[in-house]
Amino acid sequence: MKLTRSFFAPTLLALALMPFAATASADHHGGKAGERGMPEQMQERMEERLQAVYEQAGISEEKQTQLNEARESHYNAMRELREEHYGRMQEILTEEERDALKAAMRDMQKEYRNKRGDRSMAPETAE
Repeated sequence: MKLTRSFFAPTLLALALMPFAATASADHHGGKAGERGMPEQMQERMEERLQAVYEQAGISEEKQTQLNEARESHYNAMRELREEHYGRMQEILTEEERDALKAAMRDMQKEYRNKRGDRSMAPETAE
């Protein structure tokens, strides 16, 4: 199989975005992402996979360092934006509205998870 930019770009993007999912989860769940979202072992595996992708792509250690620094900078900027956005939402919404919004988002998340859970790879059987 010929490995091309179209193969590596989505992989690198996915690996680069994984830490954001944990931080977003922590921000919206009172800092509890480690309990539910992304344990430290998962973070370590993601970093190992990213290292493997870099090596497979032939990225030099110097450029790996630059990419990691850029990813970290982006991560920090996104965290600051999320915190700013969260603060603005706190200013705009009343406590009751915030509670209602949290409940509605929780319901939508449950619905989404239930739909995802219905996707089975098992063949359908005739009844």
